[in-house]
Amino acid sequence: MEIPEIIRNRRSIRAFSKRELPEEAAEVLVRAACMAPSAGNLQPWEFIAVSNPETKKRLADAAYGQSFVAEAPLVFVVCAVPGRSSWRYGKRGSDLYCIQDTAAAIQNLLLTATANGLGGCWVGAFDEERAARAIGIPEGVRPISIIPIGYPAETPSAPPRRPVSEVLHRERY
Repeated sequence: MEIPEIIRNRRSIRAFSKRELPEEAAEVLVRAACMAPSAGNLQPWEFIAVSNPETKKRLADAAYGQSFVAEAPLVFVVCAVPGRSSWRYGKRGSDLYCIQDTAAAIQNLLLTATANGLGGCWVGAFDEERAARAIGIPEGVRPISIIPIGYPAETPSAPPRRPVSEVLHRERY
């Protein structure tokens, strides 16, 4: 698939088949994620790949009972390390740039999943402290998203999008 087609075909997948993922799936997805742009090339992200059923269940609980998280064969907890951005950019680095950079990496991961016949869902509704405890991340590392990954067991239709004419604004002189 070409990039525009991958972008159009990406969907939030919340039902996964029982099919096993290839052994290299996590590395392929994270390699693509790490190609995202980042402020000052500081790359303030970390990726925790979870396949243990008990840990996935704790993550689903931290995600306010979104049980599909535990049903995916692989779950990433994508984290930002604010200190990695703040040393150069101060508060703006820790409060904004590291979040933007990590979000770009997440999008790369999800688009690469789609290009490889996989599906995922960007789960942002979760209790950060519970998610951090579930995977044992250290202080100074902030979970930004939970991303369940697997072969889709559903084919959602495209959700409506606002038209370009509504969201594109041209500068006026």
